Amino acid sequence: MARPDKAAAVAELADAFRGSNAAVLTEYRGLTVAQLKTLRRSLGENAQYAVVKNTLTKIAANEAGISSLDDLFNGPTAVAFITGDPVESAKGLRDFAKDNPNLVIKGGVLDGKALSADEIKKLADLESREVLLSKLAGAFKGKQSQAASLFQALPSKLVRTVDALRAKQAEQGGAE
Repeated sequence: MARPDKAAAVAELADAFRGSNAAVLTEYRGLTVAQLKTLRRSLGENAQYAVVKNTLTKIAANEAGISSLDDLFNGPTAVAFITGDPVESAKGLRDFAKDNPNLVIKGGVLDGKALSADEIKKLADLESREVLLSKLAGAFKGKQSQAASLFQALPSKLVRTVDALRAKQAEQGGAE
């Protein structure tokens, strides 16, 4: 790799791998330029979709510490570098692939862990980060309400029990 333009391309790709939360490799054979433009829009603002050369991308991935993708670099390859929510971009890829069977999801990497195509589809089935966080907050709020009502019930139950004991003692004391 003596040519400076190839060295610069590898460095740029390695930086893209390092700077992204996730990367998804796809095969785009048979897609038109207009379809690729639509795909780029469907990925969201936090993803960059780039058609890449396999050999240079493989070198860049290895430089970035990602060697688990080596088997996926064959055929026409494009990479979606995702810097934001990976679920949103995975949904965009899945939905586009449903409408355009020429797009094939090969696999990817999420936070350094290799993902198969099936795992990426499962990732796409998840709800967005915001929805999951709001559900978690709702669950916490519900548990806090239950705890508060439980703590509130204890003193009133204690008072009723003490009153019942007093009434019973008064009844027993009056009967003697």
